[in-house]
Formats: sequence, C-alpha cells, structure tokens
Amino acid sequence: MRMLRCLMLVLAGWAVSLGAGGFRTVAAAFPRKQQSGAAGTDSSAVASQRRDLEVGRSMETFFNIFREVNLHYVDTTSPSGLVRSAADAMLAELDPYTEYLPADEMADFETRTTGKYAGLGALIRKSSDGRWVEIAEPYRGTPSDRAGLRAGDRILSVDGVDMAGREVAFASDRMRGKAGTVAELVICPVEDTTVRRTVRIRRERIAVPAVPYYGLLDGAESGDSGAVGYIRLNNFTENCAAEVRSALAALRGEVDGRLAGVVLDLRGNTGGILGEAVKIVGLFVPRNTTVVTTRGRTAAMNTVYRTVGEPVAPQVPLAVLINSGSASASEIVAGALQDLDRAVIVGQRSFGKGLVQSTRPVGERGYVKLTTAKYYTPSGRCIQALDYSHRNEDGSVGTVPDSLIASFSTAGGRVVYDGGGIMPDVKTDAEYLSKFTASLLASGYADDFANRYAVEHEPEREFAVDDSTYAVFCGWMAGRRIAFESGTERLLGQLRRMAEREKYAERIDGELAAIAEKIRDDQAAELAAFAAEIRPLLADAIVTRWYYDAGRIEHMLRRDRTVRRAASVLRDRGEYTRLLTLGGEL
Repeated sequence: MRMLRCLMLVLAGWAVSLGAGGFRTVAAAFPRKQQSGAAGTDSSAVASQRRDLEVGRSMETFFNIFREVNLHYVDTTSPSGLVRSAADAMLAELDPYTEYLPADEMADFETRTTGKYAGLGALIRKSSDGRWVEIAEPYRGTPSDRAGLRAGDRILSVDGVDMAGREVAFASDRMRGKAGTVAELVICPVEDTTVRRTVRIRRERIAVPAVPYYGLLDGAESGDSGAVGYIRLNNFTENCAAEVRSALAALRGEVDGRLAGVVLDLRGNTGGILGEAVKIVGLFVPRNTTVVTTRGRTAAMNTVYRTVGEPVAPQVPLAVLINSGSASASEIVAGALQDLDRAVIVGQRSFGKGLVQSTRPVGERGYVKLTTAKYYTPSGRCIQALDYSHRNEDGSVGTVPDSLIASFSTAGGRVVYDGGGIMPDVKTDAEYLSKFTASLLASGYADDFANRYAVEHEPEREFAVDDSTYAVFCGWMAGRRIAFESGTERLLGQLRRMAEREKYAERIDGELAAIAEKIRDDQAAELAAFAAEIRPLLADAIVTRWYYDAGRIEHMLRRDRTVRRAASVLRDRGEYTRLLTLGGEL
C-alpha cells in the first residue's frame, strides 16, 4: 500500500491546488512554449490553459477511482497491477510502439537495443513434443559453444530448478545472470538422450552480432573486377555501424579494393537505434550530409541528423535490399540513400514506420517508451503508412489515403512518394511458403531431423538434400503428425455447415464426401508434393548445425533471386546509372 499512499499524497496536492482557484499549479507541471508578441496569442494561451485544466481534472478522476477500488473493493487488490493495467490500456489508445516498460522488462529491452546480455550464448526452443526446453543453436565462440552444447540437447534443469514442462521464457531467465557467475545445467545430450550429463558454464557478456554474415557473391575470386560484396544487417543495435564498416574493409581487402558493388541486405530488419542508421549512411555519402530530420510536438524533438566523418566507400556502387519486414531505421537508411541517388533499392515495398520513440523514466525503475516525433528523409517525405491520429469509428487504423500521398524529388530529380513505406527502384516478387511447409517448420520436426542428422554426418557447406536423404526424412516423419488443415479443407467444412443449415446436406452429402476424400490430409502426399520447397530448407537447417548462422545465410544466398537481381544491377554499370538518373524499371 506504500505506492497507493504516495500516489494519494501527490494527487491530493493536485486536487487542493485545483480547488484553491484555478489551474496555475497544473500549468507549471506541464510547461508550454513562451508566447511571443501580443497579437494572436490570447486564443492559444486560453486553449493551453483549458488543456492543462483537463489534464488536472483527469488525474483527479483517475486518483479517485484508484483510491475507491483499493480501499473498498471486495477482494484484496494489487495497486501495482492496477497501475500496470491502466497504463497498458491508456497507451494502447495511441500506437503499438508506445508502451510501459516496468523494471522487470528492462533487461529484455536493453538486449533488443544493445544486442548484449549476460548469459550462456545460445538460442533455446520448446521441444516438438512440448515437454522440454532444448538448445536450438549455440552462438559460435560463446560459453555454450565452448562447453560443447549442441542443437537438440535437452535441458533437464538449470541451477537445480527442474525444466520439465517449463516455458522458454522461464528457462531463459534462469540461464541468464550476472557475468562471471556459473550456471549448472543437467542435460540429455542429443546423441544419446538416455544419458544425463552435468555441465557447468560460466556466464559472460554476450554480444549478438548485428552483421551475422558478409562475403563475396557468386564465388568471385580474389582480384576479380566483377566481385560483388554482400553484407547482411539484422538489426540496428549499438555499434552495428562499426560492424558494417569492418565488413566493408574486409570485402575490399579480399579483392584489393576492386569491388563491382556492395549489396546491403536490410530485409526483415525491423530497425533500432536511429543514430546507428545515420552512421551507416555516413559510410557511403560525404561528411555533413543530411540523412533524416525528426519533427515532434516540442522543439526538443525537432532535430536534423547529419553524417559525421569521412565516408569509407563513397564511390562503390550500392544496392540496398528491403521487403515488407524492413522498418524504421532500415527505412531511414534505404530512404536516405534513395533520396540522395546513392543506392538502387531492390525488393518489395517496406513496412512504413515513420515514427520515432524515446524512453522516459516514470518511477519504480520503469520507463515509458513513447512516440515523440515523425522522421523525414532528405527529400522531405515521411513514409509512415498507418495514420494512428485519425482512427475509424470502430477504432481500427487506416492507411494514409491516396489523396494525401505527395510526391517529392530526389537529389537528381527522380520522383518518390511518401505515405506508405519505401518503394524499391527494382521490384522483385516476394517468395512465400506453402501452408503445409510453414506448418512443418513450425512443428519443429525439421529441426529434430537436422539435429539427428548432424550427429551422424558432417556435411559440406554446399550440402544439398538428395533423393535418398529426403526419403529417409519422409520415413522418419511417418510416425509424426503435423497439425495442418488446407484452405480447401477449411472452406469445405464451411460449405458442409452451410448446407446443414439450409437443409441441403442430405442431397449433396455424397458429393461432399467424395471431395473430402480427394483433398483429405495425406501427409505423405504433401511431403512429396512440396519436396522441392522443403528440401533446401531442410538443408539450411542441417548446415546450421555445423556452420552456424553464417553458414546458413551463405547456403541460402545461392538460391536467393533478389540477391542475384541486385548483383546483376551492380555489374551492369549502364543499368545502374539509368536507375539512379531516370528512375525505376521501365
């Protein structure tokens, strides 16, 4: 109740001030800009005072409700829980990026923004039968990797706490801890699950790389004038720009500086630290170039971000890959380089998040992550796709209407648009998995098979699942069922229910049964039908077991059509120049 008493004292002071004759105390608590000049200031001052009074009265109402519930509700209440629920409900009215971060969630928030945490350095997952937590992938060179943990090792306990039936988050919390402390794990190793082994691992500060892979595409030999470099950037965490700089230096060193171009892959990169995005753009454009401008409700939020320092690759042809999962800082980088005519953008339209968040302390070691500004690329466009300030009658959020989308010009005069993400200069088709393949991957059975296969084989980095290996996999799947219902089956079920309601069921029951038999879930048939799609994904999983995430990315690049298209643009200097001067594909 200490928190309740403190809140009562604070709000009581507010109530007294309001009751004593006005809103001056409230106005002081919510300072506004100093008005300049006499003309035209009265109405804005009155409006501001009315808002201050509304804030004060709303706080008083909230306090009264909070007080009455905590003093008179029939059951014992949790004041902190009520505040958390109230905060969550209040912020949900704004946008999905504004949220309350209590003290117990700050560690996860720090990991997302810095890419660092103290722990063992391994991804974990729920076993396919749902009974255990197991190692999904140890990061290369981390304590878990050095201790010999392998994908598929079942975690029985952590520091004496039984992990049977536990959720992944519970196990993760126990595996993390202060750097230098020792975690004691009891595991069943993947190679022999009848054995129990105790492993003691010293926790360390783990830095998850923002650049998990870089290399030369298409097997280009050192010194090849046509060599195209590739850099995958997964997130915009602390020091990610330094990682990109190091990758650029390494790629140029492999070919004595003679790169035909560089592909910067931002697909699926949901963003992160804005300052890191500015630094990455600064690797490719001159010093003091404007990258992004933020504009908010207060003057403190209005900032122009420019590059600092000399670029390291100002002339190297550049292609940036984006898709619908590229958001925020990814869109700042792609949008700035597009507006400056410095890179060809390849892929699909980006997500469209043009909002900037800031964190502010709110007491009890908690923070509120608050949308405080919108960002604008060098041409002046804001690429925010959803308009949270004007909701529909049902509370849903709509996209920016076509009538409000405006055109802008790049540095060289190309036309670009706001209001809906970054549109690529070279469009490629998005590649989607069938529902059956997605269900297979979600089941965890492909990972289970890869774990067992990696115990018995050491594949080459160019490994492919041949006919015999796939036949073994299909046989292995025979005793395992996937929760899968095709869209056709679902529609047939709806048709049957509609026929029953409308009294047609008896007349068409035979026909419906015949259709159901033809499309019934036949797992063996589905495995055969989607073999061409499943086999490379199974090979990716197997390669990961031996060559980690970098090996998987390298393996996937060999069949990546968007990467190949970007490389062809960079090698064709005429097409590259045309795209940067005349606009997108004709």
